[in-house]
Amino acid sequence: MTFAADIFAGQKVAVFGLARSGIACARALKAGGAEVLAWDDGEAGRERAKEAGLELSDLRETDFSTLAALVLAPGVPLTHPVPHWSVSKARAAGIEIIGDTEVFYRQVRKTKGVKIAAITGTNGKSTTTALIGHVLRAVSLDAHVGGNIGTAVFNLPKPKWGRVYVIEMSSYQIDLSPTFRPDVGVLLNITPDHLDRHGSLEHYAGVKARLFANMGEGDTAVISADDAFCRAALDAVPQGAAKVPFSVKELLDDGVCAPGGVLQERAGGKTIQGVDLSMMKTLRGAHNWQNAAAAWAACRALGLNATLIARAFMSFPGLAHRMEILGETDGVLFVNDSKATNADAARRSLETFDDIFWIAGGRAKEGGIESLAPWFGRIRKAFLIGEAAEDFAGTLKEAGVTCEISGTMEAAVAAAHAAAREGGQARPVVLLAPACASFDQYSSFEARGEHFRELAKDIAAEAPRKGETQ
Repeated sequence: MTFAADIFAGQKVAVFGLARSGIACARALKAGGAEVLAWDDGEAGRERAKEAGLELSDLRETDFSTLAALVLAPGVPLTHPVPHWSVSKARAAGIEIIGDTEVFYRQVRKTKGVKIAAITGTNGKSTTTALIGHVLRAVSLDAHVGGNIGTAVFNLPKPKWGRVYVIEMSSYQIDLSPTFRPDVGVLLNITPDHLDRHGSLEHYAGVKARLFANMGEGDTAVISADDAFCRAALDAVPQGAAKVPFSVKELLDDGVCAPGGVLQERAGGKTIQGVDLSMMKTLRGAHNWQNAAAAWAACRALGLNATLIARAFMSFPGLAHRMEILGETDGVLFVNDSKATNADAARRSLETFDDIFWIAGGRAKEGGIESLAPWFGRIRKAFLIGEAAEDFAGTLKEAGVTCEISGTMEAAVAAAHAAAREGGQARPVVLLAPACASFDQYSSFEARGEHFRELAKDIAAEAPRKGETQ
């Protein structure tokens, strides 16, 4: 049940953006004694609010000088391409603009003995967040996972001594969390993404680095050493906080590293503990070695025994739509990486497998797929869908990659399976790693991945009958 947030008790607070997190936050504030003025530009959001028992107040007609704060949904533009009208009104009135995660943090910190681990980065956030939560629960800690990963923070259990919250945070959420201070913060990587909302890669990286801005004595910053922006964030961690670097590219003297898939915790140039990640089917590829190294460091910072962490890793089931192994049919492996919504995420899949029959496309992000050229040699044929199909076909053909414009997921899966089955490769893989957003054809990357899964399941169901008639 949603717990009450009383930090604005007796005050008026505006909540703009009434999707899952906004509604949960508005209800928590109302339960805590605040007068909540809830609004959304869209009719669907207003209908959701009514169904949740919230009263609507048109903020366009509200005097913002009477408000204590504006709680803004993370999907609403704060700075780029232009501030939302509610942001402009709040700034003109001189009131703070915060998000639900900031409200949650302020409320949770009123309870002693609660810890927060926060995870951010361009790619790998959800897997790392889920892995940390899995390990904590495997050793019988009272751990709860939420935030950007799916469960709104105010839909998590209320705080009590000994509870650990593992929170995935997007750049939008960090931007709206000025006083947020996790006990353990994790930064996985920084590559171009959401630049339409941040204006530049430098600003985007600066927002990510603010996860650590309020840290001090007793806190731990777990940050990748594998890209320049992350290294800069590591250097900027405030004095007093512990700094733990991790890498999948090099053997660190101090920190956690996993070059070649062998995870090692090291101090003073010596390995203290290690685990062979190749034993884990749900954490394939260098990007997942990075996720595992970060999770290991975070769990160690939370006081866990290394042997118990290694044991818990082995039972991690993985996440849907993140390089999810769906099974093998007719000797063809089906892999669902619908969460690969940009080129860098798709790269992580392409570098994991050989003999790939690649399903890609959707609503393209800046840069297209040109950056994936070093991995084009792994692609036996590409099957392109959605708005980006024509552009992607041009890039691939120029590079000498065989491709066809399938248009729809149904056509792509059928053609990819047939080509993979007849191609003569030892271990062909039909890989959905779109390198695109889903919104041209699907409501979400989850819906896209579910469709792919159902189509793969249909092929598997048909395979025995085909075999009987041959």
